[in-house]
Amino acid sequence: MNSLEKTSCQRTEYRRQRTEFILLLSVICLLVLLSGCQLHTASAPKVRRLADYYLNPDKDLSTVGRVAIVELGNDSAFPQISACLTEALFLALQKKQIFGLTMVRQDEFTWRSLQLDLNSTYSLEQLLAIRKTLKCDAVLVGTITQYKPYPHMAVGLRLRLLDLKDGQLLWALEQVWDSADKTTECRIKDYLQSQMRSGPTPLREQLIVVSPLSFIKFVAYEVAETLQPRPN
Repeated sequence: MNSLEKTSCQRTEYRRQRTEFILLLSVICLLVLLSGCQLHTASAPKVRRLADYYLNPDKDLSTVGRVAIVELGNDSAFPQISACLTEALFLALQKKQIFGLTMVRQDEFTWRSLQLDLNSTYSLEQLLAIRKTLKCDAVLVGTITQYKPYPHMAVGLRLRLLDLKDGQLLWALEQVWDSADKTTECRIKDYLQSQMRSGPTPLREQLIVVSPLSFIKFVAYEVAETLQPRPN
């Protein structure tokens, strides 16, 4: 082999090695990118939140002080659901630690003495009476608009949080959770993902939609998530 042929072979070999190196580098880069995407997806899942609520932009919930949660009114055919849902909401809000909490049953003398209707609009005199009687700075009142354990689980709520100092509406929510709804199904998955390290499973998802207690806890969690202090 003469020197010209030898030089040509060396160039061919060099081009072959360079091509292999570029291909290998491309594969490595692709794997890194795919790995990064997978890690991002696992660490920051898309969370679907409720949209049908009002949060006063001029008020900071973290400065409210103490909130009294009055046992919810009930328009459903299941009277026992009021106490269960009110307690679940109380516990869910406690975990948020935004303000202090007091729970007031509708049959307690302190509430009955006020002679107020949960669905009424209160005057400033009535708001002052609530504040003095319940020793709180705001009151959360509302009604269970519907509750159906079958043929599929469904809960409807109408809630409002009133500032007793000036009568302003701090927060309000009106929502129906229906286990047969696809959006609710997706939010159940998000709820399980946030509550359990191992994430949702078909069995856990099924338990929520057939167990009244589990479904009520899910509803209370979603309600509590809409109550947020104003960002700094």
